[in-house]
Amino acid sequence: MSTEYQKNKSVRLNEFLDRRAVFTMDELDRFLSERGSGNTHTRNSLLAYHRRRGRIVRVRRGLYATVPRGMDPETAPVDPYLVAARMTEDAVLGYHTALEFHGRAYSVHWRLVYVSATKSLPLTFQSHEFRRAPVPPPLLAKGEEMFGVTRHMRSGVKLRVTGHERTLVDALDRPDLTGTWEEIWRSLESVEFFDLEQVIEYTRLLENATTVAKVGFFLEQHREPLMVEETHLDALRKLRPRQPHHLTRGRPRGCRLVKDWNLMVPDEILNRSWEEVS
Repeated sequence: MSTEYQKNKSVRLNEFLDRRAVFTMDELDRFLSERGSGNTHTRNSLLAYHRRRGRIVRVRRGLYATVPRGMDPETAPVDPYLVAARMTEDAVLGYHTALEFHGRAYSVHWRLVYVSATKSLPLTFQSHEFRRAPVPPPLLAKGEEMFGVTRHMRSGVKLRVTGHERTLVDALDRPDLTGTWEEIWRSLESVEFFDLEQVIEYTRLLENATTVAKVGFFLEQHREPLMVEETHLDALRKLRPRQPHHLTRGRPRGCRLVKDWNLMVPDEILNRSWEEVS
């Protein structure tokens, strides 16, 4: 590759890099192909050239981050939300990561969770762990993988995040991906408004009676601030478990039956023990 040719190609790639903080190999290939440079050897040469110059860093195979001009590639921070959003083609930020993205998380976690139907190995990068959560099977069966998902643009990167309504249900459905009950309760309580019809619709899609009871219990506990009406609760009561189910796995001690939802709820939640002054 001649020096002049390489220079021209580098100018083109800088145009791409200036607009994207994180990018995949496929995105780069599309950009180059649109400009008549679809050759794999050319692409690999450009990537190697810009890595040597410290303009980009490799996150993992097929995924790169752009280093802002004038910054050291060894210390330049990479937005972890953008990395999570590009871990797979269909990645959706979810669970506690969605709460953090929306500014609703009670505390910050070093682990980021994305929902995807595509298998992907965990990744540790710049002190963050990126973990895939599978799409709930009922959503796959119904073709509703993107139900309740919102789309955003961040540093030139398009990303998908579960909205408040889906995040509420997902957090109660998979607390292991969200945090302690104090974390879940405090985080969800920071949201002033939910579209309750969407909450109910998504809860139905998951086809899980225990999750129905959890959502119903949470809404009933917050009737006044969330403007929950009896019709909302009745819609969920019809789908509650017929026999008592535990809110948490493992049948822990210190639970009481909430008859209205056939749900064994830990005293920690019923008493909001995290609010006690030590």
